[in-house]
Amino acid sequence: MLRPLEPPTFSPFLLSNQAKVGKDGRVWYGTVNMTPSNATGQPGVIHLDETATKEELATPWNVIVHNDPINLMNYVTMVLMRVFGYPRPKAKKMMLEVHTQGRSLVWSGGREQAEHYVHQLHGYQLLATMEKSET
Repeated sequence: MLRPLEPPTFSPFLLSNQAKVGKDGRVWYGTVNMTPSNATGQPGVIHLDETATKEELATPWNVIVHNDPINLMNYVTMVLMRVFGYPRPKAKKMMLEVHTQGRSLVWSGGREQAEHYVHQLHGYQLLATMEKSET
């Protein structure tokens, strides 16, 4: 037997475990673990889960430039000098490594900066990737 549809209930929260925190007229939505007031002794205290440990955030990332049949060697050298600020001998050495071995590690450091460099290299039409450092 079919039963009549109930009108949908409206909630400003997307998920049942989301909370709204507001102060001074500003509102933020986020997923949180709410601790009962008797657990902390402070009513209304909200504990947020940590997203990543310092070790995970500090893991270095490598920017790799790969060989391609399109870009000239002088052009690749110029791009490495412009993007990373390398002197010509260092940029030329990296370019030759790309040419002979197929790839070269051109920079290592934080993830956001690595993403920025890869994006810049793509803007110059170079084939570049980033990968987590093994050390």
